[in-house]
Amino acid sequence: MTQTLLDRALIEEATKKSGLIWVRGPEGPARALWHVWHEGAVCLLGDGPVEQPLADLGLREGATATVSVRSKDKGGRLVAWTARVSELAPGGEAWTEAVGELKAKRLNSTDAEHVTERWARECRVLRLEPLGETSALPDGSLAEPPLPTPATTRRPIPAALPKLLRRGRRRG
Repeated sequence: MTQTLLDRALIEEATKKSGLIWVRGPEGPARALWHVWHEGAVCLLGDGPVEQPLADLGLREGATATVSVRSKDKGGRLVAWTARVSELAPGGEAWTEAVGELKAKRLNSTDAEHVTERWARECRVLRLEPLGETSALPDGSLAEPPLPTPATTRRPIPAALPKLLRRGRRRG
């Protein structure tokens, strides 16, 4: 009983303080997701056109997922735990409370005034509730190559950039 209480406390504190968690659902690879800790569970928002993708993880009502939490300052794994997935119905009391927390933590929302209405139309809000004790952390690295994506940030630097940077140093 004492170990379960200690595990729950570790799960809650580590998850509250971490900006990202790694979630591995029944399908697909683990993915880093932003979240909030609310009422004893992780709340996730996703699957909308401009929100984080969740569908390919297989996170459905009643499924289980493995959550790994990293240290906010060092970035290393602190704790891993198993969660039961439930989907919150849009407009319900639990959904409204969770969305209020998510909205407060959502950065760079383009439509902050109407974001909750958009989330109700386009997105899913999931609740990942810990099932009990923590999982043993692996000895080795779980590093994997990045998933293929058409996104890119590598472009040739503009020819004038070095000159502009040198000029800026002289002024400052």
